[in-house]
Amino acid sequence: MQIHYFTGDFSSIERALWDGDAVKAFFFVKDKQIILLEDSYFFLMASMRKLRMSIPLYYTTEFFRHLFYDKILEKGFLEGIIHFLVYRKPREHSLHKGELSYSFRAVPLDLFKIQGNYTVDIIKEIYLSTHLLDNIRVHSAENIYAKIYAQENDLDEVILLNSHKRIARCISGNLLFLTGKKLHLPKTSEGAYISPLMESFVTFVHRSDLATLSPAEMSAFESQTAEEILIISDEKGIYSINKIRNKNFNNTKFSSWISMWKEDLLLKQIGKIQ
Repeated sequence: MQIHYFTGDFSSIERALWDGDAVKAFFFVKDKQIILLEDSYFFLMASMRKLRMSIPLYYTTEFFRHLFYDKILEKGFLEGIIHFLVYRKPREHSLHKGELSYSFRAVPLDLFKIQGNYTVDIIKEIYLSTHLLDNIRVHSAENIYAKIYAQENDLDEVILLNSHKRIARCISGNLLFLTGKKLHLPKTSEGAYISPLMESFVTFVHRSDLATLSPAEMSAFESQTAEEILIISDEKGIYSINKIRNKNFNNTKFSSWISMWKEDLLLKQIGKIQ
């Protein structure tokens, strides 16, 4: 069951529709509890600042905790992702002082389960830039083009390159490449998204000494040398890549690590409640 909520009337969302003047962020629910709330909150605040939004003083972690509890959790939502969109109300002048409205929807999802095994390829018709706004969730014509390209070519996802023809990310999230004991992840300066969910996972991997983290500038060819490839998407959850062109991959280690990460996060959540 999806749950939808928005503030204001239709005119409030006009700028988001006509001008793309909006920022997206994602919050995560497990066992009727908001997890990683502070991480998601600070990502949202940073994204709004980058888009020069005037952030209300009441936008605090407690505001969002109570908002989601009243509008989502009390209605029986147990687990999934809250898609949160904040946008400026129509205003002719002083956009940076414009009032804000927001909408959100809660989508049920098993957060700590690999949702599917993807067949992907590298798209070379378009490239991502790597400026200030490219690692937050704003309107992206490149994502729209890439989704259509994937559908037309019977692919589940595509790997997007930056203007230097190095790996940036995929449409919905970030890529992690495991080779031996090294976990390679494209840098945000290469066009990867800032991702609270991925940050939590790689921090756990590092802290547990499961692999050596290697923020990387990766050529397209290097994707073929990995043993396992994972997609972590704040928007859609976790997916593994099982095929790029003629190369097949497994997800044995990543599956095990995700189970361990889940237990670690839930123990921390229990500790916070107590």
